Amino acid sequence: MREFIKRALQKLNKMTGEQIRELLYSAASEIDRLETVLDSITEGILVCDTEHNLVLANKYANRMLPINAEEQGKTPLWLMVQDEKIRDFFEITLKTGDRVEDREFDVEIKGISRLLSISVLPLVKDRQVTGSLIYVEDITEKRSKEAQLRRVENLASLTTLAAGVAHEIKNPLGSLSIHIQLIQKAMEANKEVYYTARPEGTDSQSSDSCSYFEKMDKYISVVNEEVDRLNRIVVDFLFAVRPMNMEFREGNINSLIEEMAGFVRYELEESNIKCVLELDKNLPRVDFDLRYMKQALLNLIKNAMAAMNGGGRLTLKTEGRDGEIQIIVSDTGIGISEENIPKIFEPYFTTKETGSGLGLTLVFKIIREHRGEISVKSKEGEGASFKITLPIPQKERRLITFEGGKNAV
Repeated sequence: MREFIKRALQKLNKMTGEQIRELLYSAASEIDRLETVLDSITEGILVCDTEHNLVLANKYANRMLPINAEEQGKTPLWLMVQDEKIRDFFEITLKTGDRVEDREFDVEIKGISRLLSISVLPLVKDRQVTGSLIYVEDITEKRSKEAQLRRVENLASLTTLAAGVAHEIKNPLGSLSIHIQLIQKAMEANKEVYYTARPEGTDSQSSDSCSYFEKMDKYISVVNEEVDRLNRIVVDFLFAVRPMNMEFREGNINSLIEEMAGFVRYELEESNIKCVLELDKNLPRVDFDLRYMKQALLNLIKNAMAAMNGGGRLTLKTEGRDGEIQIIVSDTGIGISEENIPKIFEPYFTTKETGSGLGLTLVFKIIREHRGEISVKSKEGEGASFKITLPIPQKERRLITFEGGKNAV
């Protein structure tokens, strides 16, 4: 179209009034199209002439750098910009004729902080500089995503490092445990030799010696307990930070719950806890990883048992509804305070004296890996109820029928 206009202008003296009118309409249409293109671009475009006067600015540039359109073509660009830092940048850069790319500026646009990247480039035509082209880009979201990606990468690196450190800690803990057992055996042998040489009731058996053996047993027992506790923390931590390689298989959650109830039956009986199963017989089959789902349910059951120190009632319930199945683990224990409920799935949060604070974090992670959700309802002194929801595979979802009864949707 532009070539056509050039050729037409060369023959302007020979053109009729109607032809000139058509030419002007064509030129106006071409200009309108170019302006539409510029205004549709989601980056700011500004053009200055050789005197640094602003001759063109698209809508995006006007939003990012509020400019008075009436002054275009009459005033140097830097006098039209409100932000002081950007104004000084334009004045120095345009006057010196420097080429600057991706200079970043923090600005406030309509009360919101934004990060702008501004480039100033020479506008060249036929190897001659005919002005300046300024490119403005809002990179706020881009920088935010880059920062988020760096945090994820740093967390991944830290997780790998932490897993390595935890693994290295686990090895000496195992060695400590073995040597404590050897010390215990040696102490038992010493006690046997001592009491054999000095039978009970004789004057030769010293009360100081007996006290010594009792103290050593107590100290070694404390060390043993602490080593076991550290070992449990390390095992839970390794489980929490390592990626979960899920192996989903279609299965019956009811069967798994019955198996877990049988597994902890003797512990429940010893703790005077009654286990009640309320399982939906028509529960659809779902996809789950058997090993990890066992771990999640066992953690919830163990927590419920710990909450019912003097006995109580543990209820394991399943129900299918609205394209998902629900697994509910509830107890009649001490409950959870209102202020602690939002924190219970956070790493290392625990109200137990010997807890690692990772049990419920692991449960949360496992359920999310199953594309499910977990929530809790509880009041202090009234027990707690944990609800797991798992999606039902599309093929298992029941058909919805009209009440009239003939057709299915």
